[in-house]
Amino acid sequence: MTTATLSSKGQITIPIEVRTELKVNTGDRVEFVQIAPGRYEFVAATRDITELKGMFGPAQAMVTLEDMDAAVAQAAAAAAR
Repeated sequence: MTTATLSSKGQITIPIEVRTELKVNTGDRVEFVQIAPGRYEFVAATRDITELKGMFGPAQAMVTLEDMDAAVAQAAAAAAR
């Protein structure tokens, strides 16, 4: 098990083995994802947005900007009631 020590400023140094495995470098972003009360998962947030393309399969239907505007207007009108 790899460990790190929290500094007085709330900072930790990520051990080299972990940085190498996660492929994170200086300036990269990481996320702390709560997986249960009192338990978090440390995740590298370095993926490019284009890597998400196709993650959920092909699009079911194309939506126009006009359709999106109408849906937003309808939801806003319903919320105002």
